Amino acid sequence: MAETPAQTAGPRKRADARRNEEALLDAAAAAFVESGVDVPVRDIAGRAGVGVATIYRHFPTRADLIVAVYRHQVLACAEAGPRLLAESASPHAALARWVDLFVDFLVTKRGLAEALQSDDAAFATLHGYFVDRLVPVCDELLRAAAEAGEITSGQDAYELMRGIGNLCIGGGNPRYDARHMVGLVIEGLRSR
Repeated sequence: MAETPAQTAGPRKRADARRNEEALLDAAAAAFVESGVDVPVRDIAGRAGVGVATIYRHFPTRADLIVAVYRHQVLACAEAGPRLLAESASPHAALARWVDLFVDFLVTKRGLAEALQSDDAAFATLHGYFVDRLVPVCDELLRAAAEAGEITSGQDAYELMRGIGNLCIGGGNPRYDARHMVGLVIEGLRSR
């Protein structure tokens, strides 16, 4: 007898358990932004309103927690694309709003770059996950804006995201505004 996808996917978490885990991941993400990925687990637990043991029960190692936060934020950014396309006044406006979310994601990864360069196997698949989830969303937004005649057609999503990433590298310098520079790029995509 063949198993259904629901049977092979593993047990589904209760809605309250999913909300609690999301709250914990959001608290960890906020702590990472303020203090980097080496923030003490007790600080994350306090922010999330849970005990340290709860964090370790869900995420036995710091690497597990970092990976979960990263994946959670990538997923949120990916899910925002179609929603923004449906809600925004135009595809270009949806693209600009999504790029703002993407910039937020990039500039708030204090300490993550170093963690991703480590030899920890837990980080090995994160770049692929990032590319697999976000490039198609960006591509969909670019295609919609091009089909609406708002931007020049033929823009490559990976190339644009890579360029945005490079513009965000200097985000820690108080004399540099990554969001302003990225805004200029997005405005520059407009059809003339």
